[in-house]
Amino acid sequence: MQKKYDCKNITTAFSVVVVFFLLFSCNTTVTEQIDLELSSGEVPRLHTADVTTVISDSGITRYRIYTPVWNVYDNTSQPYWEFPDGVHFERFDEDLIVDANVHCEYAKFLEKEKIWELKGNVRATNIKGELFETEQLFWNQKTEKIYSDSLVTITQEDYIINAQGFESNQQMTKYTWKQTQGIFPVEEEEDQN
Repeated sequence: MQKKYDCKNITTAFSVVVVFFLLFSCNTTVTEQIDLELSSGEVPRLHTADVTTVISDSGITRYRIYTPVWNVYDNTSQPYWEFPDGVHFERFDEDLIVDANVHCEYAKFLEKEKIWELKGNVRATNIKGELFETEQLFWNQKTEKIYSDSLVTITQEDYIINAQGFESNQQMTKYTWKQTQGIFPVEEEEDQN
């Protein structure tokens, strides 16, 4: 009888030791302090995800803007908005049909200067249906000009133009190209002989 009692005590003691090790052996907390110095201008004051906003004029929807991430850095000497995952703008006509749009992979808006910088696979379609493609584009809201010094491809109904930069009005309907190349249709005149 004594043997069964000892075996029961040994089993109980062994179980307590195993439970003790299971509960407390994996509870090692390692704390490491990291010295990090950030100025208030390096951290966004506002971080917003999946933003869609609509802008109206006299009760009529005119623009829609979508961005996956919008960071506002307004606690710095040069406040700006950053759209690290890009932004998509749409303009609507009177019948709420999109008649122009702009899309890019990254955007930054300088608040004081009122300048937008769009980068990475920038694609803009104006109200004429002309497509502008470039890697970098600037929009100065004060001067109402859009410009780029990067390679730009403009696809129109009858031809495609490549230019090393351009400047236009903010509707992108009147523009000048720099260092152009392209294939232009030429109508041949019939020989009158």
